[in-house]
Amino acid sequence: MAQEVNKPAFQSSAATTVAKRKSSWPSVLRWIPTSTDHIIVAEKRLLSLVKTPYVQEKVNIGSGSPGSKVRWFRSSSNEPRFINTVTFDSKEGSPTLVMIHGYAASQGFFFKNFDYLANHFQVIAIDMLGWGGSSRPDFKCKSTEETEAWFVDSLEEWRKAKNISNFILLGHSLGGYIASKYALKHPEHVQHLILVGPAGFSSESDNRFKWFARFRETWKGSIMYHLWESNFTPQKLVRGLGPWGPNLVRKYTTGRFKPRYSAEIVLTEEQNRLLTDYAYHTTAAKASGELCLKYIFSFGAMTRELLLNSASEWKVPTTFIYGTDDWMNYEGAQEAQKRMVIPCEIIRVPKAGHFVFLENPDGFHSAMWYACRRFLSPHIDSQPLPEGLELA
Repeated sequence: MAQEVNKPAFQSSAATTVAKRKSSWPSVLRWIPTSTDHIIVAEKRLLSLVKTPYVQEKVNIGSGSPGSKVRWFRSSSNEPRFINTVTFDSKEGSPTLVMIHGYAASQGFFFKNFDYLANHFQVIAIDMLGWGGSSRPDFKCKSTEETEAWFVDSLEEWRKAKNISNFILLGHSLGGYIASKYALKHPEHVQHLILVGPAGFSSESDNRFKWFARFRETWKGSIMYHLWESNFTPQKLVRGLGPWGPNLVRKYTTGRFKPRYSAEIVLTEEQNRLLTDYAYHTTAAKASGELCLKYIFSFGAMTRELLLNSASEWKVPTTFIYGTDDWMNYEGAQEAQKRMVIPCEIIRVPKAGHFVFLENPDGFHSAMWYACRRFLSPHIDSQPLPEGLELA
């Protein structure tokens, strides 16, 4: 386990001269470089918005899962890999909360939640292997099974390295899918599972399945399907645009997190600027974890393996949290709930979509408190549902 001191990447005098010469070019024509160092620096700038002190470290997970013939990157190299980890100061005795981000995101996307959560939990947020500031091995998995193992086994090696026995596990979107797979394989370590707009709980009766099946028959759908099966990711587009990449990411963050429900601002100008810079560097860095796309998801972003089919095997108490306008269908969670033999509840947060923790952080925090009430207020038998939330 190694704690990293954030320093800008070294530049030789020749490189500095070239940089100065290029600085006279029109800004639109400048190539914006990126690297893991750039990601960590951008992360540090974004987390400067968080008041709670934290420690950022690179946790060594070794070169591959013990006993597995497949190393993290399918090579004979013994080079160790690292999981970028941020741990926030907390009150002694607080329950441990491990947070996993979604696809095309990283742990910094939870920046609006860390202060509140750190008042109640020991918060540990990670970048999954191949994402954010974590190591980015060559991704050479050849199947859904291998791809799931890449994430689940690397998470387990991280847990061992951190020496954490029991924790509450939260996953958003793709992170919810991976958290579920982890809890199915290692239920003895997960005290409670919190799935925020998780992938994997749609059913084949979902209207999106039918729509994408029809769309695939069109010439546009045929092209999109071919790109999907060739594993063309959104990140490849950003890299391919070169100096225009940052502007595309800026348009995405500005459009994605604009106010939809009232005049209330989702992101301030400073928050948007720092999140955009962070999102660009995490997106444009070396392709790795993003290449899970075609192995985890079928065309249309429905998972190839439906977690709904494993619901009866669940061993960990679970809370689903959805924004009321989340494009992930909460009705799949309702079907899973019927099949589960463990405690399960579904909370819907108003005025929020898929990024409920960014769009309505107060509502999300209330949902988190209610979901973890047996850890936070163990001596109170029953707690009312916070105002504004819905139980589905």
